[in-house]
Amino acid sequence: MTDRSEQESAQDIQEWTVTADYAKERIDKYITESMDDVSRSQVQLWIADGHVTVNGAKVKSNYKLSEGDRITVIVPEPTAVEIIPENIPLNVVYEDASVIVVNKQRGLVVHPAPGHTSGTLVNALMYHCKDLSGINGELRPGIVHRIDKDTSGLLMAAKNDKAHASLAAQLKEHSVNRRYIALVHGHVQHDQGTVDAPIGRDTNDRKMFTVTDRNSKEAITHFTVLERLGDYTLLELKLETGRTHQIRVHMKFIGHPLVGDPMYGRNKGIKMNGQALHAQTLGFVHPDTGEQMEFTAPLPQDMEDVLASLRSR
Repeated sequence: MTDRSEQESAQDIQEWTVTADYAKERIDKYITESMDDVSRSQVQLWIADGHVTVNGAKVKSNYKLSEGDRITVIVPEPTAVEIIPENIPLNVVYEDASVIVVNKQRGLVVHPAPGHTSGTLVNALMYHCKDLSGINGELRPGIVHRIDKDTSGLLMAAKNDKAHASLAAQLKEHSVNRRYIALVHGHVQHDQGTVDAPIGRDTNDRKMFTVTDRNSKEAITHFTVLERLGDYTLLELKLETGRTHQIRVHMKFIGHPLVGDPMYGRNKGIKMNGQALHAQTLGFVHPDTGEQMEFTAPLPQDMEDVLASLRSR
C-alpha cells in the first residue's frame, strides 16, 4: 500500500511513500508499475539523468526500496519524437475542420507511449488528417479522451487547440454523452441502477484499479438492462465520470465482470479477444457552431456473433 495523493495533484512531479509491501523492490520496477504509459527503459533513463530521488538523494536503477522511502520523480518535458503517419484503416463517422469522430476497432491502441511510437490511432489520424491539436504534446496530438485498446467504439479527436479546449472542458463538466454497450457475466437483477464507488490504484497490482477509499477519485456509472441471456446480461452503461477502467472495475465490483475482460473478468464461459465493451453513443456540443451533435456506432461483429449464439441457446 502506498500514498499516491501527490501523484494526482501535479502533472510534472510524482511522489510516493513506500510502505512495507514494497520493501526490497527495485526502484525502476516500482516507478514503472506506478505510472501510466511509461516503459521501464524510460524510467531507467530518468534515473540516470538525475530526475529521480529517494529521500532527496539520487540513486541507481537497481536501488532496493525500504519502508518509508520517499520517491520523487520530476518528469522532464517530453523530447521531440517523430510520430510517423501510418496508413492504418480508420472508420470515420464524422469529420470537419475542427473535430473528427472515429469508430475505433478493438485491438487498436489510442496513442503512442515512450518506446512504442507506431501502430496506434494517433499514427492513423496523422496520416488521415494532417492536422491535429498540440495541447497534449507529441505523443498524444488531438487526443481529448481515450478508450482502452480492447474496447471498440466512438472516440473524438480535436484538429486544433480551440476545439481541444472546448471538448476537454465538456468532458470535465460531465456534459459529454457517453453510452456503452457491455455483455457481463451473471443475471443482473435490477432493470436499472447506479454504481457510485470511488476508484483508485489496486495496491496489490499497480497496473490495475479497484474500488477503494484510499487515494481514489469519485466514479459514477449508470446501467440499464437491455437483455437477459441466461447466465449473461446485456447492459447499456452511461458514464458520469471517466476514470481509467471505470466500467470494467465497477462491473467487477457489483459481481458482474465483463465477458472477455483479461484483467477484471473470469476465466470461464464465453471467450473473446478483449472485453465485450463498445462505446456506442457519443454526444457533445460542437466547439465552433454550438450545435449539439450525437453519433452512434453499431456493435462490432464479434459481439454480435456472441449475442446471436446466446440467443439461439
